[in-house]
Amino acid sequence: MKVKGINSSSRKTKEKIRHAFAELLSEKKSLNKLTVTDLVMKADITRSAFYTHYDNIYEIAKEFQEESLAIFVENMKKVQSIADINLYFDEIKNYLEANEEIYTMILSSKDPLLFIESFSEIISKNLYNLLKQKKITNLEFHIPFFVDGCMHLIIKHYRKEVPYSLDEIINYMKLMFKRLFL
Repeated sequence: MKVKGINSSSRKTKEKIRHAFAELLSEKKSLNKLTVTDLVMKADITRSAFYTHYDNIYEIAKEFQEESLAIFVENMKKVQSIADINLYFDEIKNYLEANEEIYTMILSSKDPLLFIESFSEIISKNLYNLLKQKKITNLEFHIPFFVDGCMHLIIKHYRKEVPYSLDEIINYMKLMFKRLFL
């Protein structure tokens, strides 16, 4: 992220860039098929406006990832005990719903691993720390199985490959969490 002091105009330009990025990623289905030329045309900005904010396309993807991860980590801090886990799932759902348009475009591409690997790692680590005192055997197996399955369902939801709403998926995640870990 290049611009330090961001004003209203810079914020609008950045938002145009991010939205155009998500749209192009959805259309082209792969991050390596996006070009700065395509992006500036889609966002209706100049190349210099783009380069004022970012060095390249991958920097935008990294920014999306870091922003999302920060929110997931912040929400995980609210979980003090296993009794709070439903709150965590609700916070994830609220965040995804609030950003549904962007995630529909990003996760419909073929490059969601950019996000998913980092999400899975952070969520798995936090769940492990939360559950290790419960003396559950095979946490190293159960947690990745659970987290990766949940992330995959969310991707399928945004790709419109499953007939389930985000509410249904989150409620199922809560149920499966209880069955696996409680």
